[in-house]
Amino acid sequence: MDKLMDFSYKYGAILVIVAVLVFFSIVNPNFLTYDNLADILRSISITTLVAIGVTFSLIVDGFDLSVGSTVSLVTMVTASLMVWYQLPLVLVILIPLALGALVGLINAFLIVKVRIPDLLATLSMLYIIAGLHKTYSQGFSIYNNMPLPDGSVAPGVLSESFLWIGQGKIAGIPVPVVIMLIAVLIVHIFLTYTRAGRVLYITGGNREAARLSGISINKVRLAAYVLSGVFAALGGILFTARVGSGQIDAGSPLLMESVAAAFVGFSVFGAGKPNVVGTFFGAVLIGLLLNGLTMLNLPYYAFDIIKGLVLVFALSITYIHVYRKKA
Repeated sequence: MDKLMDFSYKYGAILVIVAVLVFFSIVNPNFLTYDNLADILRSISITTLVAIGVTFSLIVDGFDLSVGSTVSLVTMVTASLMVWYQLPLVLVILIPLALGALVGLINAFLIVKVRIPDLLATLSMLYIIAGLHKTYSQGFSIYNNMPLPDGSVAPGVLSESFLWIGQGKIAGIPVPVVIMLIAVLIVHIFLTYTRAGRVLYITGGNREAARLSGISINKVRLAAYVLSGVFAALGGILFTARVGSGQIDAGSPLLMESVAAAFVGFSVFGAGKPNVVGTFFGAVLIGLLLNGLTMLNLPYYAFDIIKGLVLVFALSITYIHVYRKKA
C-alpha cells in the first residue's frame, strides 16, 4: 500500500495527463492534432506565467492571491498605453512590468513590515487592484478606435508588432508558447542551480534557520513577491496581445487556474515542494481538461467544477503524502 501511495504521489499527475490525452483522443479524433495541441499550449501560456508567480510566493511559504487582479490591471494599462497615449512598444512592455513589480512591493510591505498574514494582505490587494483597474478604464474595455467620454475617438491602435507577441509564430510555434517555455527553463535553472534559488527554498522551509544562517529573510520574501507581480504582469501583457484589446476582469479566471497548476506541481515527480516544472505540468493538465470539455460542448459553467476538482485532487495527493511522512 505504501509503495502504491508513493508511486501515485510521484507519477499520479503525469498518469492523469496521459489518461486525459487518451480519453479525449478516443472521444474526439480532432483532439490529438498538431493545431489543437498548439492551441492548448497557447492557451496555457498565460496561465503558466501567472502560476510561476504564485510558485515564487509558495516557495517562501507565502501565497499571492492578487495575481488575477494584477493581470486585469496590466491588461487595461497595456492596452491604454497604445490606444490612448500612442506610446512606443518598449514603454508598452516596460511600464506594465514595472507596475507588476510595484504591486509585488506593496504586497511585500504589507506582509513584511505591517505583518499582515500573506493571505489577508494579498486578498485585500485583490479587491483594491480590481477596483483600480475598473476606475482607470471607467468600467469599459479598451480597444482600437474606441469612443472616448468627450465624444472623440481614441487616437491609437494596438500595433502589429505588439499583437505578434500574442498571435505570431516562430518556426510554426506560437510566440506565447516560446515565451512560456523559455520562462519555465530560466526559472527552473534559477531555482535549481543558483544560490539565490536555494536561498528562496531555505527561507520558505525554515525561516528561523535561514535567519540564523545570515539570510535576510525580509529581502528574500520581498523579492519573491516582486517576482510574483512581474510574472503576473507578463501574463497580462500576453493576454492583451493575444485578444487584441484590454478586457475588464481578464485575470479573474486565471487566479484559480494558476493556483491549481502550482499545487498540482507539488506532486509531479514527487517533488513535494513548489517547483516550476511541476507548475508547467499542472497548467498542461488544466489546459487539456478545459480544451477537451470545450470540444465535448459542455456548458462553460461546468468548467469551474472541473478546476475545483483538479485543485482538490492536487491538494489531497500532496497533503496525504505529507501527513504519511510525518506519521
